[in-house]
Amino acid sequence: MKIFLENIHKSYNKRVIVNRVNVSVAQGEVVGLLGPNGAGKTTTFY
Repeated sequence: MKIFLENIHKSYNKRVIVNRVNVSVAQGEVVGLLGPNGAGKTTTFY
């Protein structure tokens, strides 16, 4: 089993926060998302 996220896009008040993100996670995989504060890490998954 896999989870696919394709072309994820998120914006607030016309400001693009996340643009064209693709993620594929296979069963049993552990995934981390690294980046500086305010980069959109949490927003990507909401």
